[in-house]
Amino acid sequence: MKAPQESILSQHATQNSQMRFPYRGLRGRVEQGASGGGNAYGYQVVNRTCPHSGDPIHGERAILDDEARIVRRIFEEYASGVSPRAIASRLNTEGIEGPRGSAWGHSTINGNKTRGTGILNNELYIGRLVWNRLRYVRNPRTRKRISRANPPEEWVITDVPHLRIIPDELWEAVKQRQEATALKRSDEGTPDAGP
Repeated sequence: MKAPQESILSQHATQNSQMRFPYRGLRGRVEQGASGGGNAYGYQVVNRTCPHSGDPIHGERAILDDEARIVRRIFEEYASGVSPRAIASRLNTEGIEGPRGSAWGHSTINGNKTRGTGILNNELYIGRLVWNRLRYVRNPRTRKRISRANPPEEWVITDVPHLRIIPDELWEAVKQRQEATALKRSDEGTPDAGP
C-alpha cells in the first residue's frame, strides 16, 4: 500500500520542482536587470548576440524616445493637477496610441497604487525593476486567470538606472498627489478609483 502513495508523492514533488525551474531562471534574469516577461510602455525588448560566444542574449530593454516623452508628459500633467481621465482623453484626441496600440484609458494611467500597476505606479520609470509583485492563478469555477498580490518579501527588486525616464522629484510629486487624492476620496466616502 505504501508504494502507490510514495509514487504519488514522488510525482507531485517532480511536478513542483519542474514548475520552479522557469521561476528560478526568470528570477536570475531579473536580478541581472533583464526582462522577466512582459514589457512596459516606453521600452522595447532588445535581443542581441554575445560578441564573445555568439550566443543570443534575450530580455534586455531599451528606452523608446517617443514613448518616453509620452510617459514624462503623463507624469507632468498629473503632477500639475490634470486627472488621468483628462490625460487619456487628450492622448486619444491627439491620436497617440496607448500600450499595445490600444486607446488610452484612465486606468491605464492611474492603475492600482497598491499593486504597482498603471503608468503612474511603474517603478521601472525611476530605474527600479520590481518583479514578482503579482502571481496569477486560475479560478477553478470560471477558468479565468486572476491576479493575487505576493508579499513584499517575495518581490525581486533590481536597480536599472539606465532605464530611468522620470526624475525623482517628478515621481515624488506624483506620489504626493496620489496620496492627497486618496485622502480626499476617503474623506468624501467615495472609492479610490482615481479622479
